Amino acid sequence: MKISIVIPAHNEEKRIGLMLEKYADFFKQLHQEKSLECELLVTLNGCTDSTLGVVSKLQQRYPMIRVIDLKNAGKGLAIIAGFKDALTRDNDLIGFVDADMATRPQQFYELIQQIGNNDGIIASRYMKESTIFPPRPWIKEWGRILVYNPIIRLLFGMLYVDFQCGAKLFKRLVIEKIVSELTVQQWAFDIELLYRCKQHRFTIQEAPTVWYDQDDSKFTIRAGIQMLNALFKLRFSGHRNLSKSDDS
Repeated sequence: MKISIVIPAHNEEKRIGLMLEKYADFFKQLHQEKSLECELLVTLNGCTDSTLGVVSKLQQRYPMIRVIDLKNAGKGLAIIAGFKDALTRDNDLIGFVDADMATRPQQFYELIQQIGNNDGIIASRYMKESTIFPPRPWIKEWGRILVYNPIIRLLFGMLYVDFQCGAKLFKRLVIEKIVSELTVQQWAFDIELLYRCKQHRFTIQEAPTVWYDQDDSKFTIRAGIQMLNALFKLRFSGHRNLSKSDDS
């Protein structure tokens, strides 16, 4: 089995080195034991620090690491570019994971093990069986429960517990089918991705995970407001493309 893991990275010079080492060592060992071939596709987007230098140095040690360097910043922009690049090779599974090590390689491997006959699988921080270290502030939990999730369920009719967890995995056919329909370039990308899967009637399983919460999240209140704006535009635009300004 061949898998491509897209890793969007925006100014991650302090964190991505350790993250790539852990993932590369873990999947190198799996390749030797279970014939699971993995590539780590780091998609730099709008980096102004030395992230590229850190990743390039690690490429010399780990041939499984590949790099795309995009001028503009955007989580969705980076993952879409990674998806398209991954499709140029013979991968069975294509997914993505955040660069901050909130999802350890063991937890991502659990997604591979559990995908089964489903078309995709997404890690969930908020299922009963999930664990978050350390526990999240109550204000984040109430904002999600009382505002964010109800809005998504009202607009898109999707009933997942966790829409935004940065660890998702799909069979190649799913990405082939929907990649040309993905337009959101920033934080609302996960919602559009799942919404397109729903429109095509793909079966996406939600699975509990262990999540190591990071203090220096790049998600801000301003980003949250922009994301909500993008969600409304996505829902009522049908299949029309969203401009960059819709979710920037």
